This record gives sequence, C-alpha cells and structure tokens, in this order.
Amino acid sequence: MTKQETYKSILPQIGSLVAGETDMIAKMANVAAVLHEAFGFWWTGFYRVEGQQLVLGPFQGPIACTRIPYGKGVCGTAWQHAETVIVPNVHKFAGHIACSSASNSEIVVPLISDKQVIAVLDIDSTDFGTFDEVDKCYLEQISQLIL
Repeated sequence: MTKQETYKSILPQIGSLVAGETDMIAKMANVAAVLHEAFGFWWTGFYRVEGQQLVLGPFQGPIACTRIPYGKGVCGTAWQHAETVIVPNVHKFAGHIACSSASNSEIVVPLISDKQVIAVLDIDSTDFGTFDEVDKCYLEQISQLIL
C-alpha cells in the first residue's frame, strides 16, 4: 500500500474517532495512536501551546522533550510561522532540539484555531527524507479534524 493509500484508509477511522468528542486531549491521543500504528513512525505526538512554550501532549513512542520555547527547534518554528515544516535531515536544521538522537527527519503541522496556533502535531522518523508534500497534505487535513 502506498503512503497516500494508507492516509486515505485511515482518514475515515480518524473522522469516526474524533466525531462528537469535545475533549482535545482525547482526540489528540487517538490521532497519535492511529498515525503511529499505520506508519510505524519513531515518534508521533502533540505539543500544546501554553503561554510562550509548547508543552508535551499525547504521544506514541519513546520519551520526549517536555517543553519547547516559542520559535525554537522544528516545533517552535512551525508554531512561530504558523505553517507546516518538513525537515528531511534534522541534523542540518539550525537550532534543532534533539529529544532523541535516533530521529533523522521530521514534520510538524500547526493546529490553527481562530487564526492562533493552539498546538502542533510532531512526527519523527529514524529514516532521512521520510516526509513530503503527501504527508503535509494529509496531516494538515487530519489536524483540522481535531479542532
């Protein structure tokens, strides 16, 4: 199954899991689990905006950084610019925060509500160049389902 086919197959599942649920943490937890299981990513999870930092939310994978300052690392940069950031090689990203030395590529998708970033979806891979425009397209759609 191609990456695109996998996304297409999990979209209805994610839609059902979040439909009618009002708790953002519950929705994030199930979305992280579905994505992690479907793709076998190294780390899949959310950071929530609290003041001037991102605070660790629901995730699947090894332990993670608990707090990330505004504008720092890939997550903080996606938050600052309110746009998806794809990094084929995190070791070449200026200011990368290495929560795990096993991570080699990353995508971060901001969740935007009322023109404000309220959280980010962060996914890491042990492979280089894992993420592309297909991931960006589908992960942005999935992020909108959480709001």
